[in-house]
Amino acid sequence: MPTGVHLRDARQQLFDAAERVLLRDGPNGLTSRAVTDEAGCAKGVLHRHFADFDAFLTDLVLDRAAQLEAQADELRESAGAGTVTGNLTAALSTLFGPIPVAIIPLITFRDELRTRLRHARPGGGIAILAEATTAISAYLAAERERGRVAADADIDSLTLSLVGGGHLLFTDRDDPGRPTTEAVERFVTAAVAAVQRRPV
Repeated sequence: MPTGVHLRDARQQLFDAAERVLLRDGPNGLTSRAVTDEAGCAKGVLHRHFADFDAFLTDLVLDRAAQLEAQADELRESAGAGTVTGNLTAALSTLFGPIPVAIIPLITFRDELRTRLRHARPGGGIAILAEATTAISAYLAAERERGRVAADADIDSLTLSLVGGGHLLFTDRDDPGRPTTEAVERFVTAAVAAVQRRPV
């Protein structure tokens, strides 16, 4: 690649290129060379912006986890509207979108990345799952305050069930597609059945 290629907003373009490589080739295919080739720039461009490749990956994961915060806010604001089952079904489909689902095995695959994420933020070692957990927990707590989830509901355990089960639903698949909305809704309905105060 020519070294003179100028990237406007190089960090974002490198992040976007990394996502494309990750979705196409998986964590094993995500190398600094693959990222810069995908971005159409010299390898040195990445190292001008990041100390090393793990620093790049750390910032990538933290950036994508931060993007989930807006989705978490939307979920929390939906409390009291629609149905609990419908809101959670939509939330899991968003929180476990293609990019978050692709990033989770990347974190699992790279020990140094997990270590850096832990130092960067609380719960950072599993940044994407931590963000999903925070979002679901805050939403369920808000619904409990509104009486749509039982007052004695164990929010922490229910959250773990929804996040863990949702993760498996979206990743542990024989076919390359995503689960249908109906499949996600069936899972959510079963998970929240015991804490519903009335049909939700």
